[in-house]
Amino acid sequence: MHGDETEPDGSTTHHGSTTSCGHDEQREGNGDGSDNGGTPRPVGSRDLEDLRGARLSSESRGELLTAQTECTFVFTADDGAPAAVVLSFAHDDGRFWFTSVEGRAQVRGVDRDPRACVVVSNAGTDLPGRRMLSVRGRVTVHRDPAAVAELLPVLARRLAPTGVDRFLRLLSSPHRVVLELTPTEVVASHDSRHMAGDGRGGPAQE
Repeated sequence: MHGDETEPDGSTTHHGSTTSCGHDEQREGNGDGSDNGGTPRPVGSRDLEDLRGARLSSESRGELLTAQTECTFVFTADDGAPAAVVLSFAHDDGRFWFTSVEGRAQVRGVDRDPRACVVVSNAGTDLPGRRMLSVRGRVTVHRDPAAVAELLPVLARRLAPTGVDRFLRLLSSPHRVVLELTPTEVVASHDSRHMAGDGRGGPAQE
């Protein structure tokens, strides 16, 4: 099914496919619409139901993924129920990269079912507004020691730019794995800066 749904937290859900987390195939809407065909009202000026006009732009998605290094990683638990952990990540070449250890819940989860979801917000960064991006994808677990050694510097440079070698020494352990999530769909995105009063009521931003 294609279309959009507004979530209780004010985000907008996208139903459609994407080839990277920077571009989706959904048409941007006008948020609250307009009165009698006139000038569209600012998103969120009447209520918080139709927030299609408050999605992240491609540029803002890039800013978010550059500024943030932590996300919520959602996977399927041993009993088939949804589960989630907070993981550090690097976004490189259109993919999300994580490292973990053999036997941890998230590794077992994506071994059984490679489908996963990543939710990134701007909490804890210096980016203005409230921004959120949720991306579905499929995970590949890299276990070969040579592949792991080649991929870990991608994470080390992103997560410890002033101490890459020290971090790599910590990560060089026998059961270390690297998770690669290739995006398949943008589930939802949100940017409060597109909303009247930053989505909390009040006048529209100029």
